[in-house]
Amino acid sequence: MSFTYEVKFEKAEGSFHRRFEQYLDVNFFQHKIHWFAVFNSFMMVIFLTGMVTIILVRTLRKDYARYAMEDELDNIERDMSDEYGWKLVHGDVFRPVKHTMWLAALYGNGVQFIAQAVVVIALSIAGSLFMESGAVLNTIIFSGALISFIGGYMSGSFYAQNDGKNWIKAMALSTTLFPGTCFCILSVLNTVAWARHSMVAIPFLYIVLMFVIFVFVTFPLSLAGTIVGRNWNGVANYPCRIKRIPSPVPYKKWYLTPMSISIFGGLLPFGSVFIEMYFLFTSFWNYKVYYVYGFMLLAFLILMIVSACISVVGTYFLLNAENHRWQWTAFTSSASTAVYVFLYSIHFYFYKTKMTGLYQAVFYFGYTSIFCFALSLTCGAMGYLSASAFVRAIYKNIKCD
Repeated sequence: MSFTYEVKFEKAEGSFHRRFEQYLDVNFFQHKIHWFAVFNSFMMVIFLTGMVTIILVRTLRKDYARYAMEDELDNIERDMSDEYGWKLVHGDVFRPVKHTMWLAALYGNGVQFIAQAVVVIALSIAGSLFMESGAVLNTIIFSGALISFIGGYMSGSFYAQNDGKNWIKAMALSTTLFPGTCFCILSVLNTVAWARHSMVAIPFLYIVLMFVIFVFVTFPLSLAGTIVGRNWNGVANYPCRIKRIPSPVPYKKWYLTPMSISIFGGLLPFGSVFIEMYFLFTSFWNYKVYYVYGFMLLAFLILMIVSACISVVGTYFLLNAENHRWQWTAFTSSASTAVYVFLYSIHFYFYKTKMTGLYQAVFYFGYTSIFCFALSLTCGAMGYLSASAFVRAIYKNIKCD
């Protein structure tokens, strides 16, 4: 049996450059719920930042007044007074963090992703990249390679400021952390696709091209950034001296532990972008073209602001509980947002898609894992940046012995 078909060409009235608009689902992406969600998240950001600012300013003002009164006491009276709070750990708060190499790699990649996200979203808004097949993905790959200098710079300077000695190993870890993770996951996905004779497998020439970009663009720029960072910004200028013997961390209630702050810290950032995640997942897995990058830019800015506020508040609670190990908590309290996004992706898979079988599940959770890993680095880096600036600011304004 033979099948035939015929094609009839008709002259279109629209412009050639606007030919892609017929595939856009305007009623879905520009629904009133989408506008209301963005407005609601924006109002939540204003309320949260205002509340955090008022609480911290009033609390810090009382702390400064109390510490100023203690500074006016004689040495004997000062020894007899019961000193407590975040000033008590001023000699330990800038102590080099444990597992410095890993935090430097995560932090450097996260700052790189923040810059990369801004560049990609801005180019998507300005150039309508969604109209060309694969244009957004190619922009992500090439911009990530070119912006790797920033990741190397931030990672190298952070590692040097925390008395890191093996900078070559730290640079290699920072450069290969995210690409290596993606390579492992994509290798599994490609193996499954080849075994099923699927057309979604990444072509071999495309893999070779990405390897060439990594070797000749990403790696040299990351190396250059690391060298510049450790030489230009590798000397820490802390407002307080570090004591030789670290102070013990007292036992506190469960809600003041780093684990609790890290787990619950991601709830508010996830809640602020929950609706936008629905539109992103729908466009990616339900074959809709995502084109409202203005919404994405607003959601990204909201996410960064909320992540910064959460990390600052969590760091203050931790320091006020006389726990000077704040660095990892500042990073993970915002990075845990990705955990809630992944949990939401499980709900989306079972209740919002019609996917079945091992093949589709492997691809769905494989690509979602890559996205969540990048999101955790982005939020974590923003949280650490904000918490670090906050810690330096409050200890700069006190009198340290």
